[in-house]
Amino acid sequence: MADEIKYEYKTVRTVRGTDGLVISKMQKDGWELVEQVPGTLRSTLDFRRPKKPQPWLLIGAGAAFLVVLAIVIGVASALSDGDEKKAESDKSTAAANEKPSATPTPTAAESVATEVITPENNPEFAALLLTGDTCDGTNLDFATKYEGRTVAFDGSIRHMARYSTGYHFLLGPGDEGPQTTVGPGFKYADVTISDLKLTGKNIPATVAAGDKFRFVAEVGEFNAVQCLFYLDPVSTETR
Repeated sequence: MADEIKYEYKTVRTVRGTDGLVISKMQKDGWELVEQVPGTLRSTLDFRRPKKPQPWLLIGAGAAFLVVLAIVIGVASALSDGDEKKAESDKSTAAANEKPSATPTPTAAESVATEVITPENNPEFAALLLTGDTCDGTNLDFATKYEGRTVAFDGSIRHMARYSTGYHFLLGPGDEGPQTTVGPGFKYADVTISDLKLTGKNIPATVAAGDKFRFVAEVGEFNAVQCLFYLDPVSTETR
């Protein structure tokens, strides 16, 4: 039907206890909660919002213009002389013989989606690393917008503790280690030393609080109750 509303959909995974904050944030952006599925540690929230209507009149006008343009091109082609036709034929043959590129050029949107986020190329991330409040709403906004994307920053280990399931690491930007006073409470949960994927010169056999690295990690969830910003390690380069 022409008047049927079409929707776009988005699924957000949250840590139990932060559902209300995420729902409120999404609703401010025009999203409607469709389904909420609670889990043991995480909840799954499904949202939808109406797609923006297509400018049909502009599309129709554009199509009409293309038809007229095609007619003009056809007439011009019919009036061209034999030499021009031969030249076009030669160009077509040469183009057909060219070997196509094996690697397609990524679109601008694809390049942005795969770009590693750093303080240098993302003002939001730069501001996040300078926040003085680990519970600030900026943490939730960034986690919601960039969940699943990759970030990279120079930082140090603020604290680490060993459990039966692995190590818990608390990370911070900069070189201050346990004395770090700015930035989110970045956390690696239940990871082993090998999970850190240590790289660079003089790779240590183990790590400790105060050690400085170039952290590359995937954005996870922000736990607003604990004020912890979860990351998943991608690589950890010594520096």
